[in-house]
Amino acid sequence: MRISCNFDSGNIQLISADAPDNIRLKIRKDNQSDFYQWFHFRLETTPMINHKLHIGELAKSAYPEGWKGYQAVASYDREEWFRVDSTFDGDTLTIDHTPEYTTTYYAYFAPYSYERHLDLLAWAQTSFDCELSHLGETLDGRDMSLLTVGQQEEGKKAIWIVARQHPGESMAEWLVEGLLERLLDEDDGLARSLLEQAVFYIVPNMNPDGSVRGHLRTNAKGINLNREWAHPSLENSPEVYYVREKMQATGVDMFLDVHGDEALPYNFLAGSEGIPKYREKMAHQEATFKQTLLAITPEFQDTYGYPKDKPGEANLTVASNAIGNSFECLAYTLEMPFKDNADLPDAVYGWSPVRCKKLGEDVLVAIHGVMNQL
Repeated sequence: MRISCNFDSGNIQLISADAPDNIRLKIRKDNQSDFYQWFHFRLETTPMINHKLHIGELAKSAYPEGWKGYQAVASYDREEWFRVDSTFDGDTLTIDHTPEYTTTYYAYFAPYSYERHLDLLAWAQTSFDCELSHLGETLDGRDMSLLTVGQQEEGKKAIWIVARQHPGESMAEWLVEGLLERLLDEDDGLARSLLEQAVFYIVPNMNPDGSVRGHLRTNAKGINLNREWAHPSLENSPEVYYVREKMQATGVDMFLDVHGDEALPYNFLAGSEGIPKYREKMAHQEATFKQTLLAITPEFQDTYGYPKDKPGEANLTVASNAIGNSFECLAYTLEMPFKDNADLPDAVYGWSPVRCKKLGEDVLVAIHGVMNQL
């Protein structure tokens, strides 16, 4: 048996592997941080033998509640990721699986590799309506890339969409991939209508360093980017600094920040009702966007989510609050589950890349629904 993780987004530490049914593992912390929850590793072993992989010390992980009812994902070809039997005893997640092949990959959620990220950018730029531009460099020297979709003309709305501030939330970039595939489809009437009215500024991956390093929540320096939006710096959070700088140049009429939630098995939105500049117009825009999404897909719900901030008590270091307040615009955080959508469970795949992509397509319908109010 051999356990390895020396690859893009890999994260695990081998404690012992005395027998196939007693493999002991732990997750490495994000660099210069106490956050840990993301895992991604490779098992090489004799196939068709039952294996039990015990990932320990999870009571002190970033979100212990996230392990309850959670099923890990596995893949033989790194394309199809399926759920495998997993149990949690309060501190240890046990993956109970009989590999069918010599090599099996396991992960917290279907990874979105850096190579796929680069492929997405390269593919998108070949569209007539899309321009790929460089905003700056991360702390590890990777590109901060922006996709501008639509012809910039006076009177058009500026729609900003960012994803994966927290690198372990790979479902966020899967959603953006689906959104882009529809938005760049020249034969799609909805896409054409949207691009007649707006320009989209899309950052598919806000945290490429953390993504490659196998982090859950932080960049190369252990900084949680979604707490940097009040005063980003080139020293700690160049990723946010460069995006905010570009926003100042384009303006923002709507902002959507795409994330994943470890504990809640639902898709939901978190608004900006606690910001100092919150107005009735924003509340009406939020309601329209939310009601449109509820009407077009049962994958979305509004019963379960985060507690609403009291008026004036929003954390203005958080992206959606900071941008909503600075530009007095509709600003939402969209959350997806690591587990499954409890309203529409899928025992084989759970919440999956395919479902993320389809939700991305549906998000465009909701944006279209609220466009005339922006």
